[in-house]
Amino acid sequence: MVRRSVMFTPGDRPEMLRKAPDAGADVIVFDLEDAVAPDRKSEARESVAELLADTGFDPDAEVCVRVNPEFEDDLAILDRARPDGLMLPKVAGADDVDRLDRRVRERGDPLPVLALVESAPGVLDAPRIAAAEATDALVFGAEDLAADVGATRTREGTEVLYARERVVIAASAADVEAIDTVYTDIEDVDGLAEETRFALRLGYDGKMAIHPAQVGPINGAFTPDPEEVEWAERVLEAREAANREGRGVFRVDDEMIDAPLIAQAERIVERARAADE
Repeated sequence: MVRRSVMFTPGDRPEMLRKAPDAGADVIVFDLEDAVAPDRKSEARESVAELLADTGFDPDAEVCVRVNPEFEDDLAILDRARPDGLMLPKVAGADDVDRLDRRVRERGDPLPVLALVESAPGVLDAPRIAAAEATDALVFGAEDLAADVGATRTREGTEVLYARERVVIAASAADVEAIDTVYTDIEDVDGLAEETRFALRLGYDGKMAIHPAQVGPINGAFTPDPEEVEWAERVLEAREAANREGRGVFRVDDEMIDAPLIAQAERIVERARAADE
C-alpha cells in the first residue's frame, strides 16, 4: 500500500465526495471533523455512510474517514458500511487509539487507524501512539500543534521541526508509515513541491493535501525519478555480486557503497514499485 498523497474532502459535500477519487490521491479522507460545521455533522455522517454503502462506488484509492475526537456518533457509519480505515484527530496518547479500536471492534472487524498527532501531549507520546496495536500510520499536524503551544507558523517551519522529526522517528521505530502536515497555500505549487521534498528527506512516506490540485505535486515528489531508480537497481545488483564474493563494501559509479546506501537503494526501489501499483 502506498500513501504518498492523503487528500481531505468535506463529509457534508456529497458531490465532492463522489468526485474525490478523480484527483488521483492514494488516500481519500472523508472528513467529519474540521471541514464540517458543528450543525452539519449529522448531514455529513449520512452523506458519507450513503456513499460508502453504494456498491457502485469502488475507487482505486484507499478510503478513510476522519472521525471527531469524540467519535461515538461517527461510528454509527460502521453499521451501514466500512471504510478502509479511520483517521483519529487530536491524539494525545496511545489510550486514545486503543479506545477507538475497542469501540470499532465492538461493531465488527478492526480497522487501521491513522493517528493524527497535533498537540504537545501527542508529540511527547508519539512513540507509544505509533506502537499502539491499531495504529497504521502517524500523521503530523503542524497547524494545530503551533496553535496548541503558542508558536507562530513560518515558511521555514523551524518552530515545528523538532515535533516533525519526532513523529517520523517514532513512526519508523514502530514500523508504521509517517504522513506529513498540510501545506496551506493551495496556489503555491512550487512551495508545496519544495516542502514535500523536504518531508521526503526527513523520512516521511506521504503528505496530506487539502485540494485536488495539490495531489499531483505531492505524488510527483514521492515518486522516484528514473535516474534514481536506475542507480538503486545498479546498487542492488552490485550488492548481489559482492555477497557472492564475500565483500561487504563495493563500488558503484566510483562511489563506495555500504549498508546505509544499500538501505537507501532499497527504499527507492520499494517506493517506485509501490507507485507503479
